[in-house]
Amino acid sequence: METDMTVGSPARVILNFTLPIFIGNIFQQLYNMADAVIVGKFVGPNALAAVGSCGTLMFLIIGFLQGLTAGFTVITAQHFGAGNMKAMRQSVASAYILSAVVSVIMTVLSMSMMKQILGWMNTPPEIYSEAYGYIMVICAGIVAQVLYNLLASILRALGNSKVPLYFLILAAFLNVVLDLVFIIVFHMGAAGAAYATVISQGVSGAACLIYIFKKVPDLHLKKEDWRLHRDLSLWQIKIGLPMALQYSITAIGTIMVQAALNTLGALSVASFAAASKIEQVVSQAYVALGTTMATYCAQNMGAGRWDRLKKGFSSATVIGSIYAVLAGGAIFLGGKYLVVLFVSEQVGQIMGLADIYLKCAGAMFIPLAVVNIYRNGIQGMGYALLPMMAGVAELIGRGAVALISSRQGSYLGTCMASPAAWILAGALLLAMYFGIMGTRAPGEGAAPGKK
Repeated sequence: METDMTVGSPARVILNFTLPIFIGNIFQQLYNMADAVIVGKFVGPNALAAVGSCGTLMFLIIGFLQGLTAGFTVITAQHFGAGNMKAMRQSVASAYILSAVVSVIMTVLSMSMMKQILGWMNTPPEIYSEAYGYIMVICAGIVAQVLYNLLASILRALGNSKVPLYFLILAAFLNVVLDLVFIIVFHMGAAGAAYATVISQGVSGAACLIYIFKKVPDLHLKKEDWRLHRDLSLWQIKIGLPMALQYSITAIGTIMVQAALNTLGALSVASFAAASKIEQVVSQAYVALGTTMATYCAQNMGAGRWDRLKKGFSSATVIGSIYAVLAGGAIFLGGKYLVVLFVSEQVGQIMGLADIYLKCAGAMFIPLAVVNIYRNGIQGMGYALLPMMAGVAELIGRGAVALISSRQGSYLGTCMASPAAWILAGALLLAMYFGIMGTRAPGEGAAPGKK
């Protein structure tokens, strides 16, 4: 089920590869949403606020690890595109080892610092206990998160976006069942939702491992593949670390938004959490397009197909813009009505506040599409540091608006923080893209890693 993305119509290749990732991301968001829905309905608004307030921390921790593993497998995709199977296997073995080391370090650091972090975020006292219990379980399960994300990234590097989807669907259903059991039957509160998430992610990761062992002979590693090569490991770190920091920088900005939001009280936090869940489900198309562009660009760089890169970026931009108009319009006009899925108390107030965020986000989906497509595409080409600078732009935009809104006690201002970040980062990424393309003649290629 591997796909060579260096041949065929770029638009068709991108769309066919994106759709399974999009569906998989939707299922992943749905089982994250299931946590919020079941917690909000059966535990209460404070518990929903607790889960919502931890969303930015999860993004910081898990996003860092996702960026790192995605960066490691850029090299895998480049070698696959170049047809160098031996080097591809060596990159996979190196990614396994590096990911294991980082997982242990991140688990220890995140669990030891969590009390201080929640304090820095001005977490409201009435939700502190539930928030702490939830996020500590998530941190303890980092290895399960990394297992799935690394193996899914490896499969996608080889052009296989369908199998990770199947196992995400399995995880989604398992997560809902476990949510109901842990929260309704065993009354475990927000922590029960975290246990359900970690266990489900671990099962999907194990399923990917079994599939690779049984069905993907190209990924059957030999003894000599496990020998660490200094240049290879440094190459992976050189690409993976900036991508991880890119996610982290973005997450720091969202933490600043969450800190500003927390000063407005639990009702605002719960409303923002519900609206964010809705927006995140709809915007998964851009995440999927970004994932596709990383693989597409990496394979084509490995094959020296510079001409296909421009066509790929153009096709992805058209696809993303069409979706932005349709999806953005939908949540702008009617997204607020989905809030009833999350709460059964204070519905009118929460719906009104959620509507403000959804209108702010829905109107700015085209810049969000640009950020995901061009950031991931440029990263897939091997330019790791440039997209990180776009992350800094996001941090500046999001942080500045959050700081101003916090001082003024403005919920609307807080809702505008992310759209402001998308506009600033999107503009910078477009400038980077045209700058990179302007340095290459049509049809000119590059050897993997020679950026």
